[in-house]
Amino acid sequence: MDPVEQHAHEPDSSFDGGDLDCGGGLLLLIRRHIDPLEPGGLLEILSTDSTVEVELPAWCRLTGNELFSWTNSGGRSSFLVSKGPFSVRNGDRATPAHRVQPLRVETSIPESLPRPAPTPEIAPLSVMGIGSWPRPGWMLRAMHDWMEGRLSDEEFRETGEDAVRLAIDAQVRAGVDVLTDGEQRRDNYASFVGGLLDNCQLIPLSDLTAMVDDADKFQRELRALDVPAGEVRHPVVYGRLGRSRSLAVHEIEYARTCSDMPVKVALPGPYLLTRTMWLDCLTDRPYETRDELARDVVRVLREETHFLLSSGAALVQFDEPVLTEVVFGGERAERTFMCGALSERLEPGPELDFAVGLLNEVVHGLPQERLGLHVCRGNWTPDESAALIGGYGPLVDVLNRVEVGTLFLELATPRAGDIEVLSALPDDRRIGVGVVNPKTAEVEPTEEVRQRISRAINLFGRERVLLTPDCGFATYADNPVSSAQVAEAKLRAIVEARGFFY
Repeated sequence: MDPVEQHAHEPDSSFDGGDLDCGGGLLLLIRRHIDPLEPGGLLEILSTDSTVEVELPAWCRLTGNELFSWTNSGGRSSFLVSKGPFSVRNGDRATPAHRVQPLRVETSIPESLPRPAPTPEIAPLSVMGIGSWPRPGWMLRAMHDWMEGRLSDEEFRETGEDAVRLAIDAQVRAGVDVLTDGEQRRDNYASFVGGLLDNCQLIPLSDLTAMVDDADKFQRELRALDVPAGEVRHPVVYGRLGRSRSLAVHEIEYARTCSDMPVKVALPGPYLLTRTMWLDCLTDRPYETRDELARDVVRVLREETHFLLSSGAALVQFDEPVLTEVVFGGERAERTFMCGALSERLEPGPELDFAVGLLNEVVHGLPQERLGLHVCRGNWTPDESAALIGGYGPLVDVLNRVEVGTLFLELATPRAGDIEVLSALPDDRRIGVGVVNPKTAEVEPTEEVRQRISRAINLFGRERVLLTPDCGFATYADNPVSSAQVAEAKLRAIVEARGFFY
């Protein structure tokens, strides 16, 4: 497209990108300004970098937006980009521009951290979900509107609370002993923190193409995903991480107003977040090394854990499914789609040591009986053949060394191997045994679930066993592996099978 002397339409929003190129932060600014616009809204991008003339049209084609026109005068360009096709725009009245926060904000470090509050004990054979629950369609629409700036924080909070009540009611009907809030306000189990941490931003995976060293290789990996890259957002760090607002404390506080039952909350583990946020393919990074990023990840998660326990969380569970990608992912030609699988692959031994060290730093000095670790093999599709395969043998040493009191393990699927390999786990660890598979639409017969419970009791002893599904029912909000009806029925099947052991 050739430049024009003057744009034919006025922009709805405008910002000056200065000399930033697409790989050096300009796309983050574009995303922050274009998301709040209505479809067909026009964004003006001012730039003095000559490479934007080439890279911006490619980004527009990739993301489904339209470069409407551009001008150039004295080395300064003005690009007019439509959010989606310009033809869908109604008239020429400008959409009110949303206020966009500064790109970088100061990080916040509390001077003191609160002590854990007392909570009810969790009895042996207690039944609970792993975390996520299928979101109603209206909740998904609200989530997208909020993420793109079309719904206020207050409206999103109220909508989310309605969805949480439905998720909790379903769990209570099923007869569980420990509740989760269903992660109703999260776009997925891990990346959601990118929209809450200071100096971190969620952008569509497809946006990353213009920010990597090898765009062709990255596009090949995106094509291997079975979740559309334009619909899944990934956290990108553009400054020092900080925690000026909570990640999940608000979830616990509201869930506890809905019931007096114990409540568990899941957080992405420190290794998962470090792997997710350390994108070695990016041309510009705010941290010189992965270790430097990891230190700040540990700090913000440790802060959050203290506040969760002081707010009455009965259990804080750290999700580290990418550990299985470390030991089994190298056997696949393409990387599996799970948060953290987009960064560089390193040798399993040092990576597992790194993961253990990070988690132990987060939980050091906190009550182990209220801390857990969840490990699975990917949970983004009901297609069992698409997820990783491999027993827990290579991870037993990790499970022995992490300083948490409960291990929530995927065990109902043949992909997880033989439960007997876990006999070497320390006697002071509880085992959250996965006894139903969330990926299947069929509800397991009571006798089948009972047999799985019996094997676990025989191996670990009744006092050490908790009962769960293999994983959450809707790890990715837009891509649940189960319906809410099936999820409730599977939890009820666990409760009914557990009845044989009283």
